[in-house]
Amino acid sequence: MLGQRKYDRRLTCFLGLVALAACGGGDGGAGAGAGDTEEAAPAESPVDAATAGNVAGTVAFEGAAPTMSAVDMSGEPDCAAKYADPPTALDVIVNDNGTLSNVFIYVKEGLPDLQFPTPGDAVVLDQDGCRYDPHVFGLQVNQTLTIRNSDGLLHNINATPTANRGFNISQPVNMDATRSFPVPEVMIPIRCDVHGWMSSYVGILGHPYFAVSGSDGSFDMSTLPPGDYVVEAWHERYGTQTQNVTVASGQTAEVSFTFSEDMALSAVVPLGAPLVIPHHPTAGADH
Repeated sequence: MLGQRKYDRRLTCFLGLVALAACGGGDGGAGAGAGDTEEAAPAESPVDAATAGNVAGTVAFEGAAPTMSAVDMSGEPDCAAKYADPPTALDVIVNDNGTLSNVFIYVKEGLPDLQFPTPGDAVVLDQDGCRYDPHVFGLQVNQTLTIRNSDGLLHNINATPTANRGFNISQPVNMDATRSFPVPEVMIPIRCDVHGWMSSYVGILGHPYFAVSGSDGSFDMSTLPPGDYVVEAWHERYGTQTQNVTVASGQTAEVSFTFSEDMALSAVVPLGAPLVIPHHPTAGADH
């Protein structure tokens, strides 16, 4: 019986090794399922980088910069404590060099019919210090937007697009939520129903050719196919402007925009109508 048990164990081990080899197991197995474990290669841009060109420029501000109203954060002392100076509204930010921040610039017309891959990286919209950061930004169609609450207090995020489906979500604690937009739209307003001064704007494009003017007023869009384009600049208070630009292979086309306070009087600002829900009813009001 002892010899039979040893024989049975050896037979079991032999059959196990045969099964392992048949499944491609073991070190260096020629039949290993490489196709099942390799990560899919990221989709490539349809634009030939060797023949592409670029667009770069600045957004200037003409005249005296308007005075922005102070933001009263006394009701949220944890947020107020994050600022060395009392915070002001972000509607207009004129830089020290006479340029304008938070202008959304994008290729509006002229792109050939190309299919651009959706970026795998999410864009983060952070609620920090009872403000949205960034104030103006862009996404590609179906790209993930991560909405983050870094304040750890109640925020209610209300996006009111016209072409896309809106959403209104609550974040009572430190947390993330994700959303995406399947249809191009410039621009979508985002508000906080709890803190009326909090606002942000996002542009949704079916291509990667968009930018936001920075703290020196500059912007750039790279790797465009050679061609003639209409480039639009959008500002939440001053409306839109367009410029025609020709992009040549291997060259950078320069384009500039100028905004002024006078434009606020007649500006048409494309965006959905925000839903504003008051959260501090006046004394004696019915609620």
